[in-house]
Amino acid sequence: MRDSDDNTNPGRRQFLQCMAWAGAGTLWLMQGGVLRAQALTGQGAKEAADASFAFVQISDSHIGFHKAPNMDVASTLRASLAMVNAQKVRPDFLLHTGDLTHLSRPDEFDTLTGIMQEARVDKTFYVPGEHDVIGDNGAEFFRRFGEKQQAGGWYSFDHRGVHFVGLINVLNLKAGGLGSLGADQLAWLKKDLASLSASTPVVVFAHMPLWSLYPEWGWGTDDSAEAMNLLKRFGSVSVLNGHIHQIQQKVEGNITFYTARSTAYPQPAPGVGPAPGPMKDVPPEALHSYLGIREVRHVRGSQALALTDEVMS
Repeated sequence: MRDSDDNTNPGRRQFLQCMAWAGAGTLWLMQGGVLRAQALTGQGAKEAADASFAFVQISDSHIGFHKAPNMDVASTLRASLAMVNAQKVRPDFLLHTGDLTHLSRPDEFDTLTGIMQEARVDKTFYVPGEHDVIGDNGAEFFRRFGEKQQAGGWYSFDHRGVHFVGLINVLNLKAGGLGSLGADQLAWLKKDLASLSASTPVVVFAHMPLWSLYPEWGWGTDDSAEAMNLLKRFGSVSVLNGHIHQIQQKVEGNITFYTARSTAYPQPAPGVGPAPGPMKDVPPEALHSYLGIREVRHVRGSQALALTDEVMS
């Protein structure tokens, strides 16, 4: 890791200048129960002032990856967190929606932990990606980053009138690599939601998409329909995922699904090319337009969360 800290190399300096733009992100604003996504570019000051709170989603940092198109994923993650720290209104917390590391190695988790300490937020919540559970079924991830509310690792919390649910769908993958929630987690979710009023805004976050985005590439969750049946009575449900390294959105009734960009590298659009994986031909000067994070703000009084996504330019 010593080489990655050496800024004296001219080629590395040029690369880091490009990467300074790659840490673009999304600020989630909760406005009247409506989730609104906004780029971390200093715009939308009025919306930020009107919000009752904000949080930031980051995803797929893949610490340990060092191939094209991004030879320094630690720097792009740092650039993302620097943009979070530059916000005039400090986000209440961070959500990391998985694939913290690339190979679940202890040194990768160590590096990730050190970088995440640079974020000036009170709390960071995590769910694992499939890259975080390699070899040990997630034992090391859950030891370091788990909330420890339930034996299976899933959990929930309430924040200023909004109910947040962190689900685990990267263990026991199904045919074709589809995610799975499992009977125990679904039973817990039913119990967790039972006491909530239908007017409570709900934000669900997990790594793999909780809708059938592109099952041919494993971009979905085998039993997600059962979870959505439990959520459909609520007036505002926002579902945040990572995994596919790009923004896709779908609306089903009162449930809106959002996937997030990676802070590491982009993947092709669904069905474009033979398989998913890093888009190796993206030049360094264009990488910033594919990477990002998401910020969300909430304002009491409205029924839904409003969202916008932008890239850095």
